[in-house]
Amino acid sequence: MQTTPVSFDVHDKRFDVSGDGYLECLFSGGRWTEGPVYVPSGRYLLFSDIPNDRMLRWDETDGSVSVFRSPAGYTNGHTLDRQGRLVSCEQGARRVTRTELDGSVTVLADRWDGKRFNSPNDAVVSADGAVWFTDPPYGITSDYEGHRASPEIDGCHVYRIDPASGEVERVADDFGRPNGLAFSPDERRLYIADTARGHIRSFAVDGAALSGGEVFAESPGGNFDGLRTDVEGRVWAAAADVFCFHPDGTPLATLPIPQPAVSNLVFGGPKRNRLFVCATDSVYSLLLSTNGAWRL
Repeated sequence: MQTTPVSFDVHDKRFDVSGDGYLECLFSGGRWTEGPVYVPSGRYLLFSDIPNDRMLRWDETDGSVSVFRSPAGYTNGHTLDRQGRLVSCEQGARRVTRTELDGSVTVLADRWDGKRFNSPNDAVVSADGAVWFTDPPYGITSDYEGHRASPEIDGCHVYRIDPASGEVERVADDFGRPNGLAFSPDERRLYIADTARGHIRSFAVDGAALSGGEVFAESPGGNFDGLRTDVEGRVWAAAADVFCFHPDGTPLATLPIPQPAVSNLVFGGPKRNRLFVCATDSVYSLLLSTNGAWRL
């Protein structure tokens, strides 16, 4: 396994997270890796290789990589629900799906107000079972990461799927390109990246409603993409590298990644202290002294 020495560039003395000193390259040879999700029941990582229209599986027990699903609907982001079922954003089919425990696929949402979504990008599941997801246009702007098509909806928005009724509600409609999203550990705040505007916004969560939406952090480099939080409420963001922010929005540290851009990240491993990073054509991991929040 290829390893690269790495250390955090610390910007604020409150940052007290350490790593084991090197990045492990778990996979290389994709076109654009995205959407990592760790499945604790099987000790494996799933991730998307979007232009190649496949999902791959890295096995933590032996380090092997295999094809999990191909074709895969040009899937982008993934998460797990409270029952451990896989929730996926399919750019190609322009829908959000759930893979049941028997392997069958259920469509959770493919339209709002009778119109097809642009291309669902990333999702997170709250404790009540609701699925929150973003809908930028990357899967319909060309045939590279989906299928070229004209948008049917009047912009790029954020949605919530009600866990009881399945009803889809638009919860935020003032984004340029909404992308990664993550709850704070207590679910009182939802962080959403706006790739087009180069910042992360922070919303107060009240049941099914969002309020506020003030800018939480501006990107120190590159375009914000995927987001995760740890148990201390720090926000970990993918952009040119991996950036870590204090819950008050202060930049704490940068983790340099040896690729042009980082697309997404997730905490995993049996203790949720292994950071998995999708970057350009590769996937990396690093053991840390902090643990990811339960919300995937």
